[in-house]
Amino acid sequence: MLLGPLLPSVAHAWQLTDAQSGLLLLTKFVGAFLGGITVPRRLGLGIFIGSLLAFAGFGAFALSYTLLPACIALFVSGIGLGQIIASTNILTGRRYRAHRGSALASLNSFWSLGAVITGVLVAAFVPRYGLRNPLLCFAALYLLSGMGGLLRHTSSGGEIEGEFEPAHTLGAASIAFFALLLFLYGGLETCLTAWITTFTLRFSDLRLLGGQSGVVLLWASLTGGRALASIALRHASEVVVQRSGLLLASTVIAVLSWAHHGWTLSACCILLGLGVAPFFPVTFALLMGQRPPARTAGFILAVSGLGAALFPWMMGVLSTQTGSLRIAMVVPWTLAVLLLLLSLVFRSTTAFSTSREGEGSVKLGV
Repeated sequence: MLLGPLLPSVAHAWQLTDAQSGLLLLTKFVGAFLGGITVPRRLGLGIFIGSLLAFAGFGAFALSYTLLPACIALFVSGIGLGQIIASTNILTGRRYRAHRGSALASLNSFWSLGAVITGVLVAAFVPRYGLRNPLLCFAALYLLSGMGGLLRHTSSGGEIEGEFEPAHTLGAASIAFFALLLFLYGGLETCLTAWITTFTLRFSDLRLLGGQSGVVLLWASLTGGRALASIALRHASEVVVQRSGLLLASTVIAVLSWAHHGWTLSACCILLGLGVAPFFPVTFALLMGQRPPARTAGFILAVSGLGAALFPWMMGVLSTQTGSLRIAMVVPWTLAVLLLLLSLVFRSTTAFSTSREGEGSVKLGV
């Protein structure tokens, strides 16, 4: 999620329009889609290769000065991120069969924590050191983690628990249903996280953290929300948690579109994070409950990258055409409403039917 907090600085340095800024997001998430659909059967290897590609891509982005080489660099880094995200989520979904949704929520709360820290670090270091040096350090961390993953992969004999779980073939209807959910959700989350810094700078009367306060609050709320979801999913219905979050998110986006004051905008960011936090862990847990092959699960997860690529770019184009980022907020609002409707309409779909895998497994009845 580094690109979202960096977007105002990059756009200012390179004199980019909102449509051109959206193109950076588009290329990165198209790369993430390709990374997800090419996830290898040996998932530990996917994490290692993904780390190397992320290192190369972000390093090249740090050395870029214009839009075209930056897009190519972000495309490469996106492939790496797609490999990492798909491999880690599939491994978690396979390894923790009891309370799978809770386990995935816990994993993704740490993913969100990284995004929170990123927003703070961007606010602290970019004004002082510029874009290049922080990005090079960020790329080096990927290289370091990749090397550590390779050592662990080698010491474990080249196999990680959960890599080769027996898989079931999913029907086309189930694949299409889950792919549509994650496609729309990828667009919703990325529209909010990628554009909230720019929105804050343009419309907030506060300038906390150099304009990064909105994205920090949003990701902090997502982090806390996923930690709370991990607890809630042990006691409440997954679908009830999912629908409640979507209802909250769609309502708050409508309010955010007209927010004028920093404190109102900050409150909206917190509520948005809580609203969208449970959706991905619940949906991916429902998917992994059907034990799909790694390549199928990777494809469905990667489709969220297409949504993350398309809809933020659409926001940028709509903002440029109408001259208002407020009007462009209709894009994430529409996505939240569509997800809520899909959750309500598909009450008895085969996409949510599977056998229970022992006490405490995910409840799939809708």
